[in-house]
Amino acid sequence: MQHLSLVTLLTDFGQSDVYVGVMKGAIAQINPHIQVIDLTHDIPPQDVAAGRFCLMSAYPYFPQGTVHIAVVDPGVGSRRRAIALQLDRGFLVGPDNGLFSGLTISTVLAAVELTNREYWRTAEPSATFHGRDIFAPVGAHLASGVPIAHLGTTIDPSTLVQLAIAPYTQTREGIIGCIQYCDRFGNLVTNIPSDLIPGKNFAVAIDGFTIPSGDTYSDVSPGSAIALVGSHGWVEIAVNGGNAAAKFNSNVGTTVKMI
Repeated sequence: MQHLSLVTLLTDFGQSDVYVGVMKGAIAQINPHIQVIDLTHDIPPQDVAAGRFCLMSAYPYFPQGTVHIAVVDPGVGSRRRAIALQLDRGFLVGPDNGLFSGLTISTVLAAVELTNREYWRTAEPSATFHGRDIFAPVGAHLASGVPIAHLGTTIDPSTLVQLAIAPYTQTREGIIGCIQYCDRFGNLVTNIPSDLIPGKNFAVAIDGFTIPSGDTYSDVSPGSAIALVGSHGWVEIAVNGGNAAAKFNSNVGTTVKMI
């Protein structure tokens, strides 16, 4: 098949084993002309929430029709569904465990459970490596022009698993939210979107500390904390030249208040 398309991969497999390379091999067996881009393979093991955030953050930057294969799958081999979704800008392929719940706010144009074994690598897949035997081949077929409806049984998008990320709330005193992601620099990304910032100056309270706002990390001295809007569009807490997660002993789920 000469159909040219783009596939991204996001996993918690790391780079020390062959799992990522094997998935790319499974894609190439179906269509060696597909361009594959690695989003990341350093999602913390079994951390579906981190995978959700990273995929949600990356999705808008890819062209129409991109196929995103995401595998953070602690329930591999269980009764959890293997799915493919068609959204407004592309396709998602992976487990139905909340990994896609940051994106399914968008209109889902089509949703299927991957029940058609014709598009799997083998009719008897490994119970521990659906990335190789189901998700990579299905993604390759999608990128090669196979209609999503051919891949399995239509499912109701309202039945997709939604990850329980606490919503922010607005009060008279400010906006109460939580940490939804911690990146490798220790920056604490909140669930407060930038469009809720009432003005240029604000502060964020976390665990008894009040952190002033700024525009860049260097607006404060080295070792000092700052609250700012990150490139992803969410309010985050950072430490100039340091690690905010360690400084405040905080992680995903910690309550914050923007004042």
